Amino acid sequence: MTVWRRNLVLMVLMVLASGLAAAWRPTEKLVTGRPPVSLSALVPASFGEWREEPQTVAMVVDPQQQATIDKIYQQTLSRTYINRDGERIMLSLAYGDDQRDSMQLHYPEVCYPAQGFQLRSNERGVLDTGAGVIPVRRLMATLAGRSEPVTYWTLIGEHAVMGGTSTKLAQIRYGLHGKIPDGLLFRVSSFNADPAAGHALQERYVRSMVAALSPEARVKLIGATFQ
Repeated sequence: MTVWRRNLVLMVLMVLASGLAAAWRPTEKLVTGRPPVSLSALVPASFGEWREEPQTVAMVVDPQQQATIDKIYQQTLSRTYINRDGERIMLSLAYGDDQRDSMQLHYPEVCYPAQGFQLRSNERGVLDTGAGVIPVRRLMATLAGRSEPVTYWTLIGEHAVMGGTSTKLAQIRYGLHGKIPDGLLFRVSSFNADPAAGHALQERYVRSMVAALSPEARVKLIGATFQ
């Protein structure tokens, strides 16, 4: 094959690839036509042994991070819950209706170090919500004597995902149907120098919350596909 013919073939292939990419590019948000999401309405103020402690701020956000948060998310929710034993759980939810690559969720292993925390551990795991088992990440963050075990998971549409590969696959699945998925980050943390005890308390809290949710709220907060 001569050079000009080879270049012509390459040019045609590039044009075809560009056309296919444009044809497969999602154009409609998954949430279009659905009832709007209200994080504050999804999560009860009290359930099981837990009740909201309104006077307590769940977490102070670094002002330098706020601009990024405002760009990515349409809604955020921060609450602190306390049980009858005086144990506290800090809940933080962040929701965005557009989870294309440039608008992806901002993960705690990035946010915590950005606010001065050191990550002592960062492990993948699973959490039995009582309604299904979902992939989670568990962190241990410390700052000036403050020890904060963290458990979080993310949703792309109705799929619980963890890591770049599963996130990308979920995006592709929706994209092949012309849909731009929404996304949610669910994070709980507590003050405890023992990460195992802290993560166990957080799982107990999550199971109690999920048991109190409506079926619709469960899909929004833990997804509809489980391991």
